[in-house]
Amino acid sequence: MLRPLDHYDLAIIGSGSGNSIADEAFADRSIAMIERNPVFGGTCINVGCIPTKMLVLPADYASSVAEARRVNVDLSLDAVDFPAMRDRIFGRIDQISEGGKEWRSSADNLTLFSAEASFVGERRLRAGEHEFTADQIVLATGSSAVLPDVPGIDLPKVHTSDTIMRIDELPQTLLIIGGGYIATEFAHIFGSFGVKVTQLARSGLLRGQDQTIIDRYTEIAAERRTLRFGQTLNGIEASEDDQLLVLTSDADGEQYTYLTDMVLVAIGRSPNSADLNPEAGGVRVSASGYIEVDEFQRTSADGVWALGDVCNPNQLKHVANREARVVRHNLLHPDDLQPVGDLPVPSAIFGEPQIATVGLTEQQAIAAGVDFVTAIQEYGSVAYGWALEDTVHLMKLLADPASGQLLGAHILGPQAASLIQPLVQAMTFGLGAQEMARGQYWIHPALPELVENALLALPLTGQAR
Repeated sequence: MLRPLDHYDLAIIGSGSGNSIADEAFADRSIAMIERNPVFGGTCINVGCIPTKMLVLPADYASSVAEARRVNVDLSLDAVDFPAMRDRIFGRIDQISEGGKEWRSSADNLTLFSAEASFVGERRLRAGEHEFTADQIVLATGSSAVLPDVPGIDLPKVHTSDTIMRIDELPQTLLIIGGGYIATEFAHIFGSFGVKVTQLARSGLLRGQDQTIIDRYTEIAAERRTLRFGQTLNGIEASEDDQLLVLTSDADGEQYTYLTDMVLVAIGRSPNSADLNPEAGGVRVSASGYIEVDEFQRTSADGVWALGDVCNPNQLKHVANREARVVRHNLLHPDDLQPVGDLPVPSAIFGEPQIATVGLTEQQAIAAGVDFVTAIQEYGSVAYGWALEDTVHLMKLLADPASGQLLGAHILGPQAASLIQPLVQAMTFGLGAQEMARGQYWIHPALPELVENALLALPLTGQAR
């Protein structure tokens, strides 16, 4: 690490997607990188996408025991060695994180600060005991798990997604507070490993998804775990038998109590903007805490850029990566700025079943007054669905009835995160539903025939049909 300077050409706050900006093209510039967390590399690799999916895969294997019975195969789940699973996952991840930190620390032109960063003036930062200025500053501080301000939230067996993956042993019972994608994935993980899961959600499951998906998923989830809706967390207490007593109430004021071994609070993640003291740097922040940026990822302060969860409510790694590439280009080419662009943004939830989505939901299309038609295709309608003996999973498409352009796609079922990609491609490059369906071969009897049939089922008008 270089000796701390009083001025840098570039300062990057956050070591997630922002870390990718400072490559060999910046070798002639002095760079400050600031990371306050003890682990290096950001949310995705340390507490998000990667370790959760490394847990989802064994959970998928474990849950296949029940699925196999539908096709006359009798499997059994003998044991789940969670400590070994945890050590395998984080033994790899922690090594990558530490290696990334060491690599950055040894760079000739980069000073790494392991400290909290905040603005103390226009393009002037404080990192720990050091103050310095920078010509350009990139804010890539990510997000943090939200914790409600209730008694007992700091008890040892109360976890967020940041900590629960490192527990020493599986609990017998787990109460999950939240109904979003994080809660959904962990309900699948722990439920598949034999933990008795209860899920509390104030407004139901998967708010923001298409209502058809919500309704079908809720039916499936209700068969696998205990669901309780319309309740608010009031507090958590330690019981005498080393369990937790969770106290809730509903809109009518009725009180409820739940006894559980462990609690996971998964009610969302908030942008890490407040600790930056953005006002001191002239950086505007929205009422919901997101740093405001324009199409080029510029903030309201000259020379200050932002990317990822701290400025984008999507909170998706692939979005942050694209924004990082745009910021990198714009730092290197100030006279040829590149916009992020208004591309369709896909997302997936790796629960059981998987969910993948892109574009408008039916609720959003109605609210926006958009003219649309829909098609719902059941997995069981195609040959591979017969092999799966599938009776519950589906795909839903929304399209413009005249042009055949796709407006939205929503999938609930096996391989959803992969099946969505050709639909993302069609929406991104303007390929109409009929052209997409009839302009190429679809492998028979593979599951992508579900996409083909859904496209053909859209009740389009005119030549689009």
